[in-house]
Amino acid sequence: MTAIRLLLVDDDPLVRAGLSFMMGGADDIEIVGEAADGGEVEALVDRTRPDVVLMDIRMPTVDGLTATERLRRRKDAPQVVVLTTFHADDQVLRALRAGAAGFVLKDTPPAEILDAVRRVAAGDPVLSPTVTRQLMEHAVGTAADNRRTRARERIAALNEREREVAVAVGRGLANAGIAAELFMSVATVKTHVSRILAKLDLNNRVQIALLAYDAGLVGDGDQDGH
Repeated sequence: MTAIRLLLVDDDPLVRAGLSFMMGGADDIEIVGEAADGGEVEALVDRTRPDVVLMDIRMPTVDGLTATERLRRRKDAPQVVVLTTFHADDQVLRALRAGAAGFVLKDTPPAEILDAVRRVAAGDPVLSPTVTRQLMEHAVGTAADNRRTRARERIAALNEREREVAVAVGRGLANAGIAAELFMSVATVKTHVSRILAKLDLNNRVQIALLAYDAGLVGDGDQDGH
């Protein structure tokens, strides 16, 4: 099995050392580099070709949000998981909108951080369970102005089946759950998700979920806890 190539980015050397120790003990993860600032990330990505970047938000020169935005504009960009001490705020939301595959809290148990890296590498974006509801409520709150109108205009580009899949993604359902609920194969679900991403010019499922919330297609009672 090919190991997941991981780049660690955090300005705190103790945090990097802890993450390196924790991740380095996993047989399926290879740490290919470390950076202390977001300004170092692009050059390191060119040199080390990571599959996943575990990225701190707050760094002194170039913060993790700017670094994430720069990375996700690149062709064949690695997946980014934001590492933060904050439960939910504008910065985390901005990171997800920029194309980060999700975020985990720094106090998340080591096994869950490892699982998040593995899931993201496999194409399954992750949101920390303890903050998902707060984040999505925040997303809805920021849509009070023109965001909802713009989101609905974008969603209108989808056909009925794609819209149903987008709503299911917004509710947190995995492909198998969507397939069972909408009576289609997992392969068909994946095809619909790919088409949604292409039509709406989005990077990943997290952005589909955020757009569904912004458009008002998913409410507080619709989450399935995934």
